[in-house]
Amino acid sequence: MTIVNYVGGNVYVTNEGFKSQTVSVDTVSGQVVETVREADQTVDVQGKYLVPGLVNAHTHIVMAADGRERAGQDVTLDTLVALQNLQDAIASGVTTIRDAGSTDNIDLKLASKIRQQRLQLPDIIGSGAALTMTGGHGSKIGMEVDGVDEVRKAARWNLKHGAQTIKLMATGGVTLDGEQPTDEQLSLEEMTAAVLEAHHKGKPAMPHAQGTQGIKNAILAGVDSVEHAVYLDDETIQMLLDTNTAIVPTMAAPWQMLQHKDDIPAYMYDKASALWEAHQQSIRDAAAAGVNVVMGTDAGTSYNDFKSGPGVEIRLLASVGMTPEQVLLASTVRGAELLGIADRVGELVPGKDADMLILDCDPLQYLAVLTDAPRVIKRGQVVTGSLN
Repeated sequence: MTIVNYVGGNVYVTNEGFKSQTVSVDTVSGQVVETVREADQTVDVQGKYLVPGLVNAHTHIVMAADGRERAGQDVTLDTLVALQNLQDAIASGVTTIRDAGSTDNIDLKLASKIRQQRLQLPDIIGSGAALTMTGGHGSKIGMEVDGVDEVRKAARWNLKHGAQTIKLMATGGVTLDGEQPTDEQLSLEEMTAAVLEAHHKGKPAMPHAQGTQGIKNAILAGVDSVEHAVYLDDETIQMLLDTNTAIVPTMAAPWQMLQHKDDIPAYMYDKASALWEAHQQSIRDAAAAGVNVVMGTDAGTSYNDFKSGPGVEIRLLASVGMTPEQVLLASTVRGAELLGIADRVGELVPGKDADMLILDCDPLQYLAVLTDAPRVIKRGQVVTGSLN
């Protein structure tokens, strides 16, 4: 056991704010431990602010955010793209991601290696291939399934191969030509079959769901979160509250598309533009009503990269009325809870992984500091920045 004490800093405590206290880290186990008076090393973090590493609850590691659709064509290239994306993610302070659709189970294979070998990359909660209807959203890299039996078998197959969540396509979206975000895709019955399989194994289920009826179908199917949640009406918001279903807005995805009109297909820009105001209003209304909002960026979509995306999403969450502390919680412990890993990440308390950011100023006053070149600690080891 090698203990490092971080002393004199302001440590974020969930729902209590910042407190001046010591964080003791065992660099061998990579966990926070009960405070040790005499450590092997002492790091003075006087005047600094210590927060848990960020959780990005919606990513696509095999997709390069350069506007070119290459995922699924070459497994070696996809793996290289994934590794670069993971390096960019941790450089922005993200120490855990949930991957929402990969190729060749790259997310599941890397997740296992990163955890087993204690690599200094974000931990991955992977879904494997997303389940979509034939010709549906994400069909180029997803698993096409039709009917309850095919969906059930596909969910079981993903779980067999290590999926920690099941991804479903409840509606159409922006990135595929010939469909609309309001299109219903997988049916209530199909999604229910997949959700039951996930829950039998103690795993959550997450749907891509943008249109109102598709969102309602997903909630009725028993999903644990709704991804994107573009068109929410009052009834849908009440359903989210009644079922304690979280939303992962991923507003960074359409926002980035709107900044790159000349770089993306016209159909994509037109759809992103058409839904943008409604998307913001939906998240504003849901957050005000008390819906559990979790930070996720949809990283890998057009010009929505792993390094800048979290900062954009954090700013957008604040812009729709969430307080700085709500945004911080959405980006840490709430994400850990949704991913089913709150027993090991999301808070700087004994027994959990020593994934933390050391910041120069109070993020509750300056949210941007969360992703603005933070000093990143992953499992007790310094990944970026300096402790001096």
